Amino acid sequence: MEQYVLIFLGLLLFLGFLRSFFTVKQQTAAIVERFGRFHSIRTSGLHLKIPFVDRIVARVGLKIQQLDVIVETKTKDDVFVKLKVSVQYVVIREKVYEAFYKLEYPHDQITSYVFDVVRAEVPKMKLDDVFVKKDDIAIAVKSELQDAMLDYGYDIIKTLVTDIDPDSQVKEAMNRINASEREKIAAQFEGDAARILIVEKAKAEAESKRLQGQGIADQRREIARGLEESVEVLNKVGINSQEASALIVVTQHYDTLQSIGEATNTNLILLPNSPQAGSDMLNNMVASFTASNQIGEAMKEQKALTINQKKTENGDT
Repeated sequence: MEQYVLIFLGLLLFLGFLRSFFTVKQQTAAIVERFGRFHSIRTSGLHLKIPFVDRIVARVGLKIQQLDVIVETKTKDDVFVKLKVSVQYVVIREKVYEAFYKLEYPHDQITSYVFDVVRAEVPKMKLDDVFVKKDDIAIAVKSELQDAMLDYGYDIIKTLVTDIDPDSQVKEAMNRINASEREKIAAQFEGDAARILIVEKAKAEAESKRLQGQGIADQRREIARGLEESVEVLNKVGINSQEASALIVVTQHYDTLQSIGEATNTNLILLPNSPQAGSDMLNNMVASFTASNQIGEAMKEQKALTINQKKTENGDT
């Protein structure tokens, strides 16, 4: 019997010896209590404790953690929106005691502060401003959390507004507004392009007409110069100006008839086309020029007579 007791005591001592050693992982802190009272904080490595007296009550992670909080609130323009706020925090190595003993549920505490800050800031903004100023919201959340959680041993590394989700009907309306604005801009660009094309086309037509008129003027100028040279040549051989003009008209008349005869499928008909037609045309032109000159001379004489009468009347006065 005594032998069994000794074996039991030996096993008990052996187990106690084994339980005297424990290890702590990297980026972890172990909290040791002795008879239910805080004793020490052990960091990474191999450690020794008194069996059945010292007890590891918790292992606190020292890595950066992230908590995602979804907050539903209303904007200044009465639009309900959901914001997803990601809070990155870490337990301060020197304040592991405060982080474990002062705050039992850190996630709930952080969530409460996030709700409080977001629901205080977002109702001051319109929906468009929420998207634009989301960094300001994140900074306000971090500032409030930093001041509150520092006493509990937690350091707020970063806060981010990672998602802004308005009501589905609001998103559809925003998409329609955006599409309408883009269609409006596209229509403006199309109108500007059409206007530019019309203006450029008008400029091109004006330039074409100008060049066409200039070509016609040059053509007529050359024809007149050619006629003048022809008359001078004929005058040298004893033909007066009227006879020379008649000869030129007849020659051009027959040249025109020859051109019509050479062209196929022509729709041009020259009326009249007899040899006498050129002479009649010239006589009519000469008669018109003579009548016009006579009328002009008569008008000049009448004008001079009127001026003289007015001078005489003024002199008598």
